[in-house]
Amino acid sequence: MKIFKLVELIRPKQWIKNLFVFAPILFAGKLMDISMLLTNIVAFLAFCGISSSVYVLNDIVDVESDRVHRKKRFRPIAAGDVSVTQAKVLFVVLLIITALLSLKLPLLFIFAISLYLINNLLYTFKFKNVVLLDVFSISAGFMLRVVAGAFAISVSVSSWMIITTIFISLFLGISKRRAELSGPNQDNLEKQRKVLSDYDVVFVDQMNTIAATGTILSYALYTVSEKAVQAFHSELLIYTTPFVIYGIFRYLYLLHKKNLGESPTQIVTRDIPIIINSIFWLISCALIIYKEKFYN
Repeated sequence: MKIFKLVELIRPKQWIKNLFVFAPILFAGKLMDISMLLTNIVAFLAFCGISSSVYVLNDIVDVESDRVHRKKRFRPIAAGDVSVTQAKVLFVVLLIITALLSLKLPLLFIFAISLYLINNLLYTFKFKNVVLLDVFSISAGFMLRVVAGAFAISVSVSSWMIITTIFISLFLGISKRRAELSGPNQDNLEKQRKVLSDYDVVFVDQMNTIAATGTILSYALYTVSEKAVQAFHSELLIYTTPFVIYGIFRYLYLLHKKNLGESPTQIVTRDIPIIINSIFWLISCALIIYKEKFYN
């Protein structure tokens, strides 16, 4: 049915990336504030709308290159299940939904989500074909999710959180390029993604080592920062760092030994060790950050 193809086109599986919007409320210790949580949920839904509109636009623009890709050729527009005209209508509808949701939130949030859209438009029409700028544009999208989440509920966000977000999103973006370069779909690489001709496996691995190291170090430094210790009245957050290290190492293992990484969402939602590790990390953070509320 056409409706299922339209749902597939907006890629709801990718909405997991928008969970970065909840990072500020979690680390601000306000997750149990129902009013703030509901506001954050609206912000999350707004980002689901805007990110889906971007996915639709990307599929419209990339329809020809998708048709020569081993997996992407089955996407609704590339496969001919959804026409370009129908996709354009869906794009506009998603923008309208996003605008209506965003109007319920502070002006700074609207500014941040607008920057997110502009960044993605630049990526779609320019940056995705420019070496390095492509992965930095992806990283900017994650950073704007975090900042927008903070703006939505009017809380401050740690500089270390921003730096950690930048590094981990660079890690995921570079890993995706690495998987594309070393995966089974090596025919017509330039037609699939023009920028891949400017990368090679050695160069990408060097960048990924830096990004992985930066992620671990910036997170560890955040946990022992004066602001974090004062906010949580505890120095115990440092003990959640092993979960972050394991998550990075496990991802690298899947990337190098299993030739995965082209779809970060698939790894995060299907790899059992990463799922269990993420749950333990979340529980550990919650017990440390919200210990006073649990014990009172």
